[in-house]
Amino acid sequence: MPLPFALNHVNLWLLQDREGWAIVDTGYGIPEAQEHWNSVLQDLGQPITQILVTHCHPDHVGLAAWLQECTGAPVTMTLGEFYGAQLFWHGSGRSWKQDALEQFRLHGLGQDWLEAIQADHDSYRGGVPALPRHFQRMMEGDRLDIGGRSWTVHVGHGHSPEHAGLHCEESGVFISGDLVLPTITTNISVPAVSPKDDPLARYLASLDRFRSIPDETLVLPSHGRPFLGLHQRLDALGHHHADRLQVLEAACQEARPAADILGDLFDRQLDSHQIIFAMGEAIAHLNHLECQGRLSSRLGSDGIIRFQSRPPGSTGRAKMIALP
Repeated sequence: MPLPFALNHVNLWLLQDREGWAIVDTGYGIPEAQEHWNSVLQDLGQPITQILVTHCHPDHVGLAAWLQECTGAPVTMTLGEFYGAQLFWHGSGRSWKQDALEQFRLHGLGQDWLEAIQADHDSYRGGVPALPRHFQRMMEGDRLDIGGRSWTVHVGHGHSPEHAGLHCEESGVFISGDLVLPTITTNISVPAVSPKDDPLARYLASLDRFRSIPDETLVLPSHGRPFLGLHQRLDALGHHHADRLQVLEAACQEARPAADILGDLFDRQLDSHQIIFAMGEAIAHLNHLECQGRLSSRLGSDGIIRFQSRPPGSTGRAKMIALP
């Protein structure tokens, strides 16, 4: 299905069920995707039995409410992702954009970038016109019967609150969503409502748990082509983040805000949409280094948070600062 970004597609999946078809993920809430779905639903010739949503990001949950209304099928997702969608959609007392702008200002992002983000559309409601009013909950370890085959729910963290991957041992297939991608790394960001969070630690722990899935399993990712070699890809993702952490630790010999180290993490030009993910990723890596005791942070008199490598021999995490 098409996406209106540089990352121009999302993979959705149809699983043959006993009385029809189960949908895994729903696409971004734009008319072009709805037109594709109308063609697909017409060609299937059988009813939709259930709608499974891996996580709450717009390209996955965006058309869940619309498809539920069109088909009458129940929506199934984890509780964390359902609540996460509600928070993104309704905001935390303010709009998502206001919270993000304040977070990025604290981490040194310049006024030009802040104004560019402000001028951009509200990306969440723009991709999620409506949310399902009701859902069925799935949890880690649940076994879902789809077409007479058992699919085990594997929950991963870090990219989103409670992302569900689906593994069918009988078929040798793992629908990984955004948790394991073949050529790019999934975004790991710190949410503005939890500014000292360490989502990278939870993501790396999730990768370790996925090693229980056999290496010869066919992985169906949300972006890019299906692939074999799950364990090799898990190794590569772990090495990538370890390398990025070393680069940032070396870059912070002098105190620097997150916005100043974007060039150390990304070797390409960023637009106003990509800068949001880049800032979230930079803060996530810096927070992780601080949690490991490798960096400390300080709120300066100019209202900017800066990170710096800890002196040799020092241990433990720096004292947490209170954000305004």
